[in-house]
Amino acid sequence: MATPIHPKTADQAPITQATQDSTAIIQVIERAALNPEVDIDKMERLLQMQERVLDRQALMAYSAAMAAMQTELPSIAERGQGNNGAYATLEDIVDTVRPIMQKHGFAVSFRIQTQERGIQVTGVLMHQDGHREETSMLLPADTSGSKNAVQAFGSSTSYGKRYVLCALLNITTRGQDDNGHAAAPVKLVTPFQSGQLRQLIAICPPATQEWFVGKYGEAERVPRSDFDKLRASLQKRAKPHRQRH
Repeated sequence: MATPIHPKTADQAPITQATQDSTAIIQVIERAALNPEVDIDKMERLLQMQERVLDRQALMAYSAAMAAMQTELPSIAERGQGNNGAYATLEDIVDTVRPIMQKHGFAVSFRIQTQERGIQVTGVLMHQDGHREETSMLLPADTSGSKNAVQAFGSSTSYGKRYVLCALLNITTRGQDDNGHAAAPVKLVTPFQSGQLRQLIAICPPATQEWFVGKYGEAERVPRSDFDKLRASLQKRAKPHRQRH
């Protein structure tokens, strides 16, 4: 009688087989390295092949760990208050995701660069097996509320970190008091509706684009219940911006 395969084992079978194949290739390369008859040019090509194999292994491990981690990442409560409404604070996001990231072998770091057009915040998501992904956001200094230069820099940096971390981990946020509806599935916009939103966002002012990214992340993640109101709001903001071009 055949031994039943656990679902998790079945899901991991293609990854395990690919890893075994990659290991076999590396072993062939290592044996060639010990052969004095292998010339330098051929050895360099073999080493390049080995590097590609190792990169592929790291990418596969990253993808598998990311898929597993996504099932555990919750939506983050929006407890911060700003000019554009409620938002999830950087502290709440980090406190929530850090133990889950560590469990799956991930860590995140940020690079902050001051440029002529503003502040560029880059987030780097690293996996323990070597692969990493990054995303960046260029922000103007946040001078709202009569902030001084240091406060403006800190505010923009914090916003940028929130954005890139949410983008890297595909994090969603929700209002604090939702009467228990957070667990219910939210119907998202259709592909046609998300295309309409992307076209409108592209001709909106940068401040509106930043607000949209901070609230929804991307057009595909907009709740269907928000579509009509959001489209009307974006159309109002897009019109004067179009006229200047």
